[in-house]
Formats: sequence, C-alpha cells, structure tokens
Amino acid sequence: MRGRGQGGRLRAMGAVAAGARALRGCGRPVLGWGSGRRRLWALSGRCAAASPPTGSLAGSGALSPFDRGLKRKQKNWAARQAEPAKCEYLREEVGGRIADRVFDITRTFPLALDLGSGRGYIAQHLTKETVEKLIQVDIAENALKNAVASEIPTVHVVADEEFLPFKEDTFDLVVSSLSLHWVNDLPRAFKEIHQVLKPDGVFIGAMFGGDTLYELRCSLQLAELEREGGFSPHVSPFTAVSDLGHLLSRAGFNTLTVDTDEIQVNYPGLFEVMEDLQGMGESNCSWNRKPLLHRETMLAAAAIYREMYGNSDGSVPATFQIYYMIGWKFHESQARPAQRGSATVSLGDLAKIDRLLSRGKK
Repeated sequence: MRGRGQGGRLRAMGAVAAGARALRGCGRPVLGWGSGRRRLWALSGRCAAASPPTGSLAGSGALSPFDRGLKRKQKNWAARQAEPAKCEYLREEVGGRIADRVFDITRTFPLALDLGSGRGYIAQHLTKETVEKLIQVDIAENALKNAVASEIPTVHVVADEEFLPFKEDTFDLVVSSLSLHWVNDLPRAFKEIHQVLKPDGVFIGAMFGGDTLYELRCSLQLAELEREGGFSPHVSPFTAVSDLGHLLSRAGFNTLTVDTDEIQVNYPGLFEVMEDLQGMGESNCSWNRKPLLHRETMLAAAAIYREMYGNSDGSVPATFQIYYMIGWKFHESQARPAQRGSATVSLGDLAKIDRLLSRGKK
C-alpha cells in the first residue's frame, strides 16, 4: 500500500512508530492498520462526546444531515488538484481490500457497478478475468474524468448513489468504497443496490464507521468549549455497526457478512490531518456545520490533540474505522438453512459420545 509517507511506504501497525519518527517535520503522514478486526485503544482514552448521532439511519422521510451539493463540489475540487493522488492513500488501500473480497468469490462477473467510484480506487486492483465490464458511478464528474486507467472496459456515469439510473436485475456485482457514509437515506441506497442486482448477485462495500476521527472530534470540541463556551459538530455523523446488518437485511440482502477494521495514520499535527481530509474530498458537509473556526480555537485544538493523543516522537494519530459488508440477493440455487426439527442427532447424544471418549482415555 502506498501513501504520502517518506519514501512512499505505508507501514503496518507494528512499525508505525518507527515510520513516524522518520517523518518528523516533513509534513506527511504514515499509515498503519490493525491486525485482525479488534479495537486498538481503550475506551477510557476516548472523549465522551465522540459518539455521533445517527440521524441518517431513520429511513424514508428522515432528516437529511448532509448537503449533497456541497459534497459534490468538495469531491470535484479534490479531483481538480494538480496532484490528486497524493491524498488518496486511504482510498487506494480500502479499494484494494474490497478487490481482495471480490477475488475471494470464485466466479467471473460479466457486468459490475462501482458505486461512488471516485477516480477508480477499486477498478485499478481488479482484472478483466474477474470483471468483464464495469460501470463507474459518482456524483463528481471531475473524479470520473480523471479516473485511473484500468484493464477492464469501463463506462462512466454521473449519478447520485440514492437514485440509481439502472433497471432492476442489471448487475452481477456491486461494489462501493468509502462513499455511502455521505448518503442521506442509507436504507434507500441499500434498497436501490439490491434492486439493480441480479438474483444471486453480490454487494461488497466499505464505509467509514462511528469511531472514525474520534481524536479530531474530541480535540475540536474541547477547544471550542474552552475558547468559545460551546461547540458545534465539525466531523460528520457516522453509522453504528450495530445498525448496519439490520439495514442490509431490511433491504433484502441475505447471507450477510459485516466486519470492522481500523487504519491509523500518523501526521505531524492537526492542520495536516485537516489538509489531507480536504484533499480526499472528505471535508464535513453537514447542514449544521460551523462555517468558520477561529484561529485561537484551531491553535488550542492542535495543542489538545497533541497533548491527549500525541506520539512520543511528536506526531499525532488519526484513526479511521472501516465497516466492510457483503450481502447477496436471493436465488433458488443458494444454500438454505435446514428446517427446524430436521436434525438427526441431538445435542444430548453428542454429550454421551464425549463422556464415552473420556472414559476410554482413562
């Protein structure tokens, strides 16, 4: 995995500290990731205000927390930069992990959809032997214009993730990487994805989870409380993992898999964190965001960030929690659970066998 670290290398969690020491004063981050899918910090080290509201989960007719027009402008701005790839280390890594999950399914997909594709962070890792044709969809036309080259025949479509312009039962595979957390109506988006999938089609996606950027969120809130006597949300609300499986199931998916992972990036300071978020197109677009942060508040937040979370070498970590999800559209050929009461061996019989084996060993 490549990124903006010195020498262009991204290091695993066991080597993050050494990489961060090499980056002191260079203004570039180092990425690391957790082993397995376990939390990397203690609950006591987190700010109590870090848990965001989940107003985006309320379904049809729910509140719309995000300004989708602003998000389109942010992503278009990021794609127009002279070196857009320098902030894409996180998207490229997660795109590769989505591709790995596609490769785990031993079949060829004639037609696939990449939802919220950006510049093609998943497609660059796929092969034409796995996906024969790919439709890339994003709300930002500049991202599609500057898409990374891929060996797969690709068609670009500018569209909203909540309102897909495709017929029912069209795609064999739908993938999505780090896009759906900006959707206002997530239940509707999942239903749209389920609808455009063919029977026995599969959806593989990734989105930011609720603990993403908890260090930044806490630091900004504490600084505002200290300097201004109150605080406003500066990090957008995220979905809770406990809601994700239910939403996918309600949309019609079965044989669900939901797991979490965490990627930690070490930066020189708070300002570099915010600069790279802007370069990723991940700036806050909540309707209730505060349009301006005072200079004194920002300096206080940077000091709090370093004091509460700083590494021994002077760098500061930013944690990104990733939810990965896999769901299938029903087909008659799929395996089904056995009917209740159809078992031929009882648990009591198994207990008897265990006792007999124990006696035999004596």
